[in-house]
Amino acid sequence: MAKFNVVDMNGQHVSEIELSDAVFGITPNEKAVHIAVVNFLANQRQGTQNTKIRMEVSGGGKKPWRQKGTGHARQGSIRAPQWTHGGVALGPKPRSYNYHINNKVKRLALLSVLSDKAANGNMVVVDKFTCDEYKTKAVVAMLNAVGAGKKNLLVNETVNAKFVKSAGNIAGVKTTFAGSVNTYDVLNADKLIISVDAAKKLEEVLG
Repeated sequence: MAKFNVVDMNGQHVSEIELSDAVFGITPNEKAVHIAVVNFLANQRQGTQNTKIRMEVSGGGKKPWRQKGTGHARQGSIRAPQWTHGGVALGPKPRSYNYHINNKVKRLALLSVLSDKAANGNMVVVDKFTCDEYKTKAVVAMLNAVGAGKKNLLVNETVNAKFVKSAGNIAGVKTTFAGSVNTYDVLNADKLIISVDAAKKLEEVLG
């Protein structure tokens, strides 16, 4: 068990918390992280790219000139791939890039990035995220007080609508809750700012 300082939204030290080494103290596995990140990014792709083949391009039904005797190379349609405005040969079509990876690998990757953030001092534990009104200024003040980075991931145990909306238009800030934390978001953030309840929830789910 490792001890972490707990601060309030004003950046003041309020207590300490012990978190499991099985979740926040493992040796990071770079291979697992790579597999999980590539999988995550592939699953985000829409796969809507599309080109028209010669049968889908309008026009070109008539042979442009007779087969022999003109001196031109033989042609069957002005919509063949070698013609301007012709169909595309072997072009991309809509497809799904989604694929699954082993749940053990996905879990190991998440544990690896959480442990890396904790080991390098890039995880801040906050007692709780409170926001009684829709006020971006309050969230900005909290980020400055706790020493936020250029890119920050704020993790709460549950969704707090007012807090999420208040943080929603701040550049470099993403909010999520413990049940939706993924490897890519943690890795992409300079600072992981997590509530005590969210940290305990991750221990419960991943430990």
